Amino acid sequence: MSSQPAPARYSTPSIVMHWVMVLLFVAVYILINVAEGFEKGSAGRQMARDWHSMFGLLIFALVWARVALRLMGTTPSIQPAPSALMAKLAKAGHLALYGLMVVLPVVGWLVLSARGKPIPFFGLDLPALIAPDKALGRQLKEIHELGGNLGYFLIGGHAVAALFHHYVLKDNTLRRMSAMRQP
Repeated sequence: MSSQPAPARYSTPSIVMHWVMVLLFVAVYILINVAEGFEKGSAGRQMARDWHSMFGLLIFALVWARVALRLMGTTPSIQPAPSALMAKLAKAGHLALYGLMVVLPVVGWLVLSARGKPIPFFGLDLPALIAPDKALGRQLKEIHELGGNLGYFLIGGHAVAALFHHYVLKDNTLRRMSAMRQP
């Protein structure tokens, strides 16, 4: 029985999925901010909101493939190994990000449902999850916005941590998920 050395980086599908999710998050945040620049009721505002919703729901769909890749794949070790505290913080941060990818799109879907709005998904209209209820819709919108604002900190913290590992600690954390093959 031969033992193979642990991989130095994540699998190509995991890396691709990671960076696709990054691009989708960037798009979701840009689109909701662009929507706010348009006049209420305008076609531009609605188009930006529809794309925001569709990309958010795409994040929700893809997170399950990402979880499957994570469960099926191996996690390359960080060299040199981080402290136990750093490892726990990383695990908590990743769990929070996965929670964001699951909960935020569902709450967004609930917002549209409660407002009696269509739930667009690339040419499909998804079913409402709940009956229209404008008061509940306002509450859910506040929760969705709070989660979105929390996302800025989680995503930003994740990026800062990766850069800290790369430039300060000089470990291989960032290189494990790099889209560029290392020599």
